[in-house]
Amino acid sequence: MARKNSPATASSSPDQGGPASILRLPATSLVELRDAVRSGLPFSAFVALTKELDISPQHFTAVFGIPPRTVARRREARQLTPQESDRLYRVARAASQAVEVLGSIDKAHVWLKTPNRALGCERPLDLLDTEIGARQVEDVLLRLNYGIFS
Repeated sequence: MARKNSPATASSSPDQGGPASILRLPATSLVELRDAVRSGLPFSAFVALTKELDISPQHFTAVFGIPPRTVARRREARQLTPQESDRLYRVARAASQAVEVLGSIDKAHVWLKTPNRALGCERPLDLLDTEIGARQVEDVLLRLNYGIFS
């Protein structure tokens, strides 16, 4: 059973408050959002996500999976690579789902930074460095959304 506003089920426009909103991107459709990720998001999306999640850029670089020096080069170039953009979108997607399920960005901050038994006592934010980790986080959020104990 798919959620009504999930990115997987939306066909023509990014959902309100979804990943594009968190990344402060002007994309008006999923096609535009996909194309933006493929061509490389602006560095401002990285900054927007760190502010939205209330984490330091230094801590986020570990989750994001690139060294701080590379982040500095991206800041100068004002552009991320397509691979980095995809990773950034993955984190924004999970954060967006946490906000949707938990009801507020403040609750999402706490949930993402707190060790979770259903995730092997790891912090959800720390698992977002891989696609499989992101899927695990999204699965736990989906179970919470449907009231399934996890």
